[in-house]
Amino acid sequence: MRTSELAERAGVNTQTLRYYERRGLLARPPRSASGYRNYPASAEQLVRFVKRVQELGFSLDEAAQLVQLAAGGPRACASARALATARIGEIERRPRIELAALMAYEGQIAGVGDRPPGRRLRGAAIRAMQRRSAAELARRRAAIAAAVGEVAKLEIVNGGGTGSLELTAAEDAVTEVAAGSGFYAPALFDHYSRFSLTPAAGFALPIVRKPAPSVATALGGGYLASGSGDAARLPTPWLPPGLRLDPEEGAGEVQTPLGGPPAAELQIGDRVYFRHAKAGEMCERFDSLYLVEGGEVVDEVPTYRGEGKAFL
Repeated sequence: MRTSELAERAGVNTQTLRYYERRGLLARPPRSASGYRNYPASAEQLVRFVKRVQELGFSLDEAAQLVQLAAGGPRACASARALATARIGEIERRPRIELAALMAYEGQIAGVGDRPPGRRLRGAAIRAMQRRSAAELARRRAAIAAAVGEVAKLEIVNGGGTGSLELTAAEDAVTEVAAGSGFYAPALFDHYSRFSLTPAAGFALPIVRKPAPSVATALGGGYLASGSGDAARLPTPWLPPGLRLDPEEGAGEVQTPLGGPPAAELQIGDRVYFRHAKAGEMCERFDSLYLVEGGEVVDEVPTYRGEGKAFL
């Protein structure tokens, strides 16, 4: 990828990339036939890693050490542990600051459904990966908690995510687990073999066009969830049952054409309901949530991210 693309995807400016190159954090990439820098896909992860360790208080020199250690074996792990332990000790020595908790999110388990529709082999591969990963994470988390516990008194060792609660809760080192999007039971969690959730939230869009008798077009709706830009990140038509997205259009920022048997009955002004893929994209675009019980609206509350003011 080119310099500008890498900078945008990693959330830095192009001068930062040049600086990382001069400091030896980022290898100078080869140039394309037209003379542009051509970074490998792994460069994005590396730049994000450097940014993150800086946010945690590590200097660029220490970040460079961690980058070099990442490619090593057991000795590198020991060196990385010594560097992190020194940082923890420094935090503990700061006045009015104490290290009280460790937090972790195992995205490769919590955020990846192991039962993708129509893809049995992929599902089997995901389940195998998650079993191995869960065992490795349990060992690593216990070792990290023990190492930090040598220099700081930990009150909380947090882990989990909606999709991995039952696995993470079984770890002896973990004192609490956390769930976020799962409280809304979004469509992302329809494809897990370990649990089943009842849909708990959705959003309504008005029908604004009838381009054909069998097609109804809703206003907006292109609320893509974070992550890879694939069909699993799109909102899902929910009510009336039987509606479906146009495979050539998907959900659009301006309009969302809908097909399926109910589309023929929909008229301009009717409302259709969607389920979001995750919680964030819905709560960033709407000011409030209506709470429904027994078919009646019983309360209205501000969205949990926007505090009543939509971000986007």
